[in-house]
Amino acid sequence: MKLIPLASNQTEVKFENNIYVFFSYRTPVAAFVPGMSFIRTKEKYSRTTSKHINKWLASSGANRSTVTEVDQSVIDNLVGAC
Repeated sequence: MKLIPLASNQTEVKFENNIYVFFSYRTPVAAFVPGMSFIRTKEKYSRTTSKHINKWLASSGANRSTVTEVDQSVIDNLVGAC
């Protein structure tokens, strides 16, 4: 596992299985999963967290049309499973 601070209140965690999970503040809200591509939470958080997610997706090269919205539990389970 590798913790990568990106900006204030924005962190990315890379797991050994090449899953990347993006945290806004202390909450995992988006991820890159090999074979599944980019996912983001359906949960509505603050405007700032939405900006963080959009910024991370754009900087990661995600195409908005291919990003899948998932239940928060899917992202939570990624962190728990890794």
